[in-house]
Amino acid sequence: MRSVQIHLDSRSYFISIGSAIGLDQALLATDMARNMAVVVTNAVVAPLHLPKVLAALGRTFRRVEVVELPDGEQFKTWDSLDRIYTALLDWACDRGTVLFALGGGVIGDVTGFAAATYMRGIPFVQLPTTLLAQVDSSVGGKTAINHPLGKNMIGAFYQPKLVICDLSALDTLPARELSAGLAEVIKYGPIADMEFMGWLEVALDAVLAKNRDALGHVVQRSCEIKASVVSQDEKETGLRAILNFGHTFGHAIEAGMGYGVWLHGEGVAAGMVMAAELSRRLGLVDEAFVQRLTRLIGRAGLPIRGPVIDAADNAGRYLQLMRIDKKSEDGVIRFVLIDGPGKAVVRAAPDALVREVIDACCA
Repeated sequence: MRSVQIHLDSRSYFISIGSAIGLDQALLATDMARNMAVVVTNAVVAPLHLPKVLAALGRTFRRVEVVELPDGEQFKTWDSLDRIYTALLDWACDRGTVLFALGGGVIGDVTGFAAATYMRGIPFVQLPTTLLAQVDSSVGGKTAINHPLGKNMIGAFYQPKLVICDLSALDTLPARELSAGLAEVIKYGPIADMEFMGWLEVALDAVLAKNRDALGHVVQRSCEIKASVVSQDEKETGLRAILNFGHTFGHAIEAGMGYGVWLHGEGVAAGMVMAAELSRRLGLVDEAFVQRLTRLIGRAGLPIRGPVIDAADNAGRYLQLMRIDKKSEDGVIRFVLIDGPGKAVVRAAPDALVREVIDACCA
């Protein structure tokens, strides 16, 4: 089993990575065997993974309940959050109750936000079942729901007590979801570790074939990079923003298309190409770097061109949506750009230049 630690003083925790990890033993090691556990999952994940989780929790908790939500980004809403709150209240859950997020990024984000706000905070554990969740969204304590005007606009920073990345859960992951997760993996190369990007270029076929050793390295190295960043900047006051490479354009794609039409990773993939091209036009990287990144994204089965989200004024609609981005200040959009391979910077760019990039990178 592989292990990565997030160092946050009293809020520090471990990410356990492996196959068939003993959930009950992991909980006992963290002193979280309590009276009540509530598992939040969705209708797709539940038939695949819930029985095993319930069996493990039944050995460590006196009572275990389940909240099952619909599947999809379009359900990352107040209504889903309210369903969790209502269930917790109906079951008279107290501050000793432990929430378990069993699913992908949506389940993890909504469950984490419920944990952050129910009775002003109760413990929760991340049990990510998608590659995207294992390498990114389950780690670092970002929790949120979407608003029709913007993604992840209502949320909190709230750390889990434990993250368990069971690689065997990826056996049932559809190819499209695996590719979407790879977008969050690929981003770590340009922003922090070009050696890792080189390894991905060589090992990508093994990763796509779900080779356990390859997946284990992917999850471990991704978590190591994110853990290092989060440990230095938990609440995104500076450095942590680099983890949003491709996300400013990507979130605009998701909101503009309608949540769930494009997967999050698909939006990030096209967004990385756009951000790399903007970096090139600002003189930060050369054409060879943009082409290299674009080839890797395409080989991963991801889109390399953004969608047209407004036939009348596509670039204008992108700009409108990106001004709502959490990195924007006083209406000025701030992009995560590549300031030479392996190094990221957060800075603004002229609207006219951004328009040119959008026009060049959208199909």
